[in-house]
Amino acid sequence: MAASSAPPQPEGPHKDLVEALQELHRAAGLLSFRKVSTLIRGRDDRLSDASHESVRSAVQGIRVPRWETVHDIVTALAGQCSPPRDEDLETARFLPLWRAVREGESGALKSFQELVNGGWGGEDGKWTPEMIMGILVNPFSAIEIHPSLAAPHEPLVPEDHWVQAMMRFIEEQGAEHALRVLLHTLKGDYIGAAEGSPYGYSNPDREAMEAYAAFRYGCQEIHRRLRREPNLLAESIRAMRADETMDRDDRAEMLENESDVSLMHEVMIVTPDTWDEVSEEAHHMVFGYLIKQVSPVGPLGLPDAERFRITWRIPEPTAE
Repeated sequence: MAASSAPPQPEGPHKDLVEALQELHRAAGLLSFRKVSTLIRGRDDRLSDASHESVRSAVQGIRVPRWETVHDIVTALAGQCSPPRDEDLETARFLPLWRAVREGESGALKSFQELVNGGWGGEDGKWTPEMIMGILVNPFSAIEIHPSLAAPHEPLVPEDHWVQAMMRFIEEQGAEHALRVLLHTLKGDYIGAAEGSPYGYSNPDREAMEAYAAFRYGCQEIHRRLRREPNLLAESIRAMRADETMDRDDRAEMLENESDVSLMHEVMIVTPDTWDEVSEEAHHMVFGYLIKQVSPVGPLGLPDAERFRITWRIPEPTAE
C-alpha cells in the first residue's frame, strides 16, 4: 500500500498566518484541538462552531480557514495564555494576516478606519506595513512644508468633500499630476500665498509678524533719515497736524499720548544716538510722526526694502 503524501506546506502569507497561530497555540499551552473547539463553542460571542478538525486544519496549515474560524481560535486561545492576552488586540493582529492570504499584499494593510482605531502598530518594536506606508505617504519626508500652512484654522470644507474632490481630480488628471501639484502647494506656492495664508483665510500670527517686521524696517529707515535730516522730526509733526486725511481714531490716540509730558520729553530728544535710550512708546510716537503708512508690496523672503513701501509725511529729498 502506497504511503499517503504529506500535505503541502503553506507558503507566503499563509505561512505567516500559520506561524502566528502556532505561536499563539504554544503560548496557550498547546491545548488539544478538541479542547480549543470546546472553548469556542462555550462562548456566546463566537462567530462559528469550529470543530476540532477545523481547528487542527487551521493551526497546522492544511487549508486556509474562514475568518470566523480564525477569529474564534484566537479569542479562545488569547485568554488561555499566561499572562492572558487582550482578545481585541490579538484579533486585530490576526485580521491583516488572514486578509493577506485572501487578498494578497494589499490585504495585509489596515483599512483607514482600522488605522484610526488601532494606530500604525509597531508597539512590539517590529515594523508593520502600515508604518512603512505612513512614512511613504508623509510629504514631510520629501519636502519642507511651508510654515504658513501649519497655522491653526477652521476648515472651509468637510474632509470627506475634499477627499471626493481629490478623487475626481486624480481620475481626470492622473495620480502623478495630482501628487506633484499637492507637493508644490505644500511647499508654499498656493492661492493666497502672497497674503501669507490660503485664499479665504487670515493668519493672525503672520499678520503680527509682518506688522513687527514693517515697524522694525520703518525704525531702521527713520534712523537713516534723522541722521541726514536733523529737522525731520519737527517738520513731520507739523505735517501730521496739518494732515486732514488722518484717521480720527489715530489722531485721538496721538493727542492722548501727547498729553503724557514725560513721554513727549523722550520724543523730543530722539536722535539716532539716543534712540536706544528712550522707551518703546517713544519709538512708536516718532514712527507715527514720521511715517504715514508702511505697505507690504512683496512676499516674505524678500529684502525689507523690496518687501515694504514707506509713505513718509515729509517725502524724502531726491538725490541731486
